[in-house]
Amino acid sequence: MTSREILAELTPEEKASLCSGLDFWNLKSVERLGLSSIMVTDGPHGLRKQAGKGDHLGINDSVPATCFPTASAMACSFDRDLLREAGGAIAEECLAERVSVILGPGANIKRSPLCGRNFEYFSEDPFLTGEMASALIEGIQQKGVGTSLKHYAANNQETRRMTSDSVVDERALREIYLAGFERAVKKSRPWTVMCSYNRLNGTYACENKRLLSGILRDEWGFRGLVMTDWGAMDNRVDAVKASLDLEMPGSGGHNDMKILEALKNGVLSEGELDAVVLRIIELILASQKSLEKAKGISCDMDAHHALARKAAAKSAVLLKNEGMLPLAAGKSVAVIGVFAQVPRYQGAGSSRINPTRLEGAFDALRAAGFDAEYAPGYAADAGTDAEALVEEAAALAAKKDAALVFAGLPDEYESEGFDRSSLDMPESHNTLIEAVAAANPNTAVVLHLGAPVLLPWADKVKGILLMYLGGQAAGAAAADLLSGAANPEGRLAESWPLSLEDTPPYRWYPGKGKTAEYRESIFAGYRHYDAAGKDTAYPFGYGLSYTSFEYSRLELDRTSFKKGGALQARVTVKNTGNRAGAETVQIYVAAKSSTILRAPRELKGFVKVFLKPGESKTVNVTLDERSFAYYNAPHACWALEGGVYTVLAGSGSAGIHLRADVEVEGDGLEKALAPLREKAADYFSQGKGEFGVSGAAFEALLGRPLPPSEKKPGEPFTINDTLEDIKNTETGRRMAENFRAAAGEQAGSDPGLRLMMEKMVMEMPLRSIAMFSPDLTPEKIEALIGSINAG
Repeated sequence: MTSREILAELTPEEKASLCSGLDFWNLKSVERLGLSSIMVTDGPHGLRKQAGKGDHLGINDSVPATCFPTASAMACSFDRDLLREAGGAIAEECLAERVSVILGPGANIKRSPLCGRNFEYFSEDPFLTGEMASALIEGIQQKGVGTSLKHYAANNQETRRMTSDSVVDERALREIYLAGFERAVKKSRPWTVMCSYNRLNGTYACENKRLLSGILRDEWGFRGLVMTDWGAMDNRVDAVKASLDLEMPGSGGHNDMKILEALKNGVLSEGELDAVVLRIIELILASQKSLEKAKGISCDMDAHHALARKAAAKSAVLLKNEGMLPLAAGKSVAVIGVFAQVPRYQGAGSSRINPTRLEGAFDALRAAGFDAEYAPGYAADAGTDAEALVEEAAALAAKKDAALVFAGLPDEYESEGFDRSSLDMPESHNTLIEAVAAANPNTAVVLHLGAPVLLPWADKVKGILLMYLGGQAAGAAAADLLSGAANPEGRLAESWPLSLEDTPPYRWYPGKGKTAEYRESIFAGYRHYDAAGKDTAYPFGYGLSYTSFEYSRLELDRTSFKKGGALQARVTVKNTGNRAGAETVQIYVAAKSSTILRAPRELKGFVKVFLKPGESKTVNVTLDERSFAYYNAPHACWALEGGVYTVLAGSGSAGIHLRADVEVEGDGLEKALAPLREKAADYFSQGKGEFGVSGAAFEALLGRPLPPSEKKPGEPFTINDTLEDIKNTETGRRMAENFRAAAGEQAGSDPGLRLMMEKMVMEMPLRSIAMFSPDLTPEKIEALIGSINAG
């Protein structure tokens, strides 16, 4: 039967039932019509299939799977083919486990380095985000497994993520926060898209008709299924009207009944419901076909581990090297830090993979023939004598030819569910590095973490190798790079600031009360640092190699550009060193002069090229209309401002080597933005201090007054308030105590998991508490809220 034939045979009850999950991971079936239950599972850098009790927080055990580097690492590879290859391996493991859709990749922009979930996201740049997401989706889906592009949209913090209202001006929304999703949807056609928890400009993403229907489906041409994040549903009927198809994990039938009631009362039309149900049927049928084809499939897990090792090595970024790396053969090495034995290789939360194996750098260095000796340097718990560990490590370092310190951020410092409050590494890690560097001048640091940190000791060490969270083979990959078996080729997918105060949203992140104001507008990441003339510790696109490269002859195939056209930019790159290596040629576009708000330059293309010593290659990048366009909010369209533009070729946003100009024919629509020069003057006068924007200037950009950030005095509580909101009431206090205790019990002795659980429980809307306490039905929650308001 076809999908439409099945739809015609369904009863209203069956249609409503299909609109929500059977349990945490499975969709419902209609066996009489040949629709089986299919399984979706967490990702995105590996398979997290829970064979037993399900949860969406990484608490309960999952089946062994290859843990590839997280998105924060893989994005630094700038390697589309590598992402496709990793995606194919993930898909094979999904098929072997009879999983139909893996929940990822995450395409949210890294608005602030403080976001606790940044390790799951690719970049601060939407073009790079879209390219990396597209490649991973293609790799997974070409094997017959679906993906779920998430979290759509403007979900750029963990603090109050389920209730916060992201207040974003239209231009920033289109150019920064939606552009990566748009590119991935148009290029790779993901089977599904997952809506985010938050509100966007006043409306929850799950019921935001403009976001889901107007932009995603009508403008971008998306034809797949849209599902909620787990527990993100607010108003089920409004969500159907907005073209939200699948609620996960379901509400025990409560919202299915609401759909039927709305259908009966004429609030919801049969056509609106049928459109949603048809997409669910089509997903199930496509999944059944793939699973049938893949029967009996097996995976070469050794090959997948080798791929994870290659991916980690290709994604690592060499931040500093004063001739110390690679390590010379025959040298004695002090290997220091717990992460050298057990690397921090992935983040905490729903993406936590149960790896098939785990390799540490210390063992890998010894296997490579190095005379290596180990000292822990710092403790995994607070009960150990930290001073004695540092003294032991420094003494070992003093006896060796070189010292390697493995440090970074433990799980309790960054995780899904909460944001960091500073950019500092643990004091114990910084103290250790200082002591080892003082004991041995030939010291290098290997960093395992998910996001930028401050490096107060950077000028005291000779080398810094950034592994990010490099997956289950991160330790072995680090050894490959340190020994010279591999040449570092990663380039930063995000800027590393000199201070928290320098970051674009510093004054407004993560917002207060009910709102998160994106006052920095289009100036995310390097766009801000370049516009304000601020130095960074390490700029976007930066990365060193064990060889060197020379750029020459940037050529454009035309000197003028019109709407609908395409321009070819060609650059020649030569390896001028004595090792084979890879260079990422980055192409930026800049308007020479502009009457509107613009970043000094924006990434619009890149090519990764592998070169032998002395070898030259010419690479080509195509620039299209969007490469020169901006989003014109008054006219609600992409527009071209006329004038001279410079095409720049280089090795990073701050490493431009070549320039060439092109004349662009404009459409004149920028005249509608002229009043902003006066009304939003703050944006045109960025300085090197903190980025300050008045409420009036931001309102001019928004085109409307700012929404209130706090509840009004006496305003009643609703199902969208949190335990944090009601904790000062007697009922709320008791509920908070009970749920905190339950969260702590679930987390056990894991400090990172405990912090995540407690934070999430307190910031979860009351409507979602049933996920943790099935006895609290929606009716009981409404009654509790009624008693609090009456009290």
